[in-house]
Amino acid sequence: MTVRYVDRARCLLDRVAAQEAEIRQAAEWFAASVLSGRMVHLFGSGHSRIMVEEMWPRYGSFPGFNPIVELSLTFHNGVVGANGQRQAMFLENVSGLAEKILRNYRLSEEDSALIVSSSGCSLVPVEVAEEFRKRGIKVVALVSLDHARASKSRSSQGRKLIDCADLVLDTGAPVGDAMTDVPGLSQPVAPGSTVGGCLIVNAIKAEVAQLLVEHGQPPKVLTAEVVAGAESAKRLFESAYDEHALRLSRLYRFGADD
Repeated sequence: MTVRYVDRARCLLDRVAAQEAEIRQAAEWFAASVLSGRMVHLFGSGHSRIMVEEMWPRYGSFPGFNPIVELSLTFHNGVVGANGQRQAMFLENVSGLAEKILRNYRLSEEDSALIVSSSGCSLVPVEVAEEFRKRGIKVVALVSLDHARASKSRSSQGRKLIDCADLVLDTGAPVGDAMTDVPGLSQPVAPGSTVGGCLIVNAIKAEVAQLLVEHGQPPKVLTAEVVAGAESAKRLFESAYDEHALRLSRLYRFGADD
């Protein structure tokens, strides 16, 4: 089973590599936001939060990204009972929640956004994308394209995330996400969307870093002590977090007319 799954995962590598031009386009939009002193907004409900947190903050990452992770939509540890999975799956299809989430921020056309949803059909990610685009913000959708096309939209207008984005990136995962057939088991196991998704967000991250360096603004990268040394790693972390706080503070500058 291990070899079978890894073979399928290798196909995801090829699918990501084939999207080099699209990944570069996303990176150019994101780098422009960072260079302007603004932020790239990251959103995902359910397990898509994994890609949000993969982008920032973690080792090899840098400021300029605003991870929007609603616990009501993503806290799966309890599974059942209070804060359970049933409630999260219900809430991610409640119309109007996206507007309430984004009302917390003063957005700008200089911002950009990455919205992650494997199916691209849950209502809140779709409405988050729509709210961003209403404000003139470029939206990149990260979906499992075959799965999204085969899935039914929860929107009353039938819209999917791929219909509400300026650019679509594909994790390469199959319909249903799970990639491994086990003899004697009628349902496949072992999803692939996280593998493909993490490949894409880190490819974007590398492209953005290169663009920032080319523009004379190398990013403050969160770096492990074993690479940078204890003192240098500490300085990088503090400096990166300070920059993140400064960028984030601009999103909370509301005036009387807001």
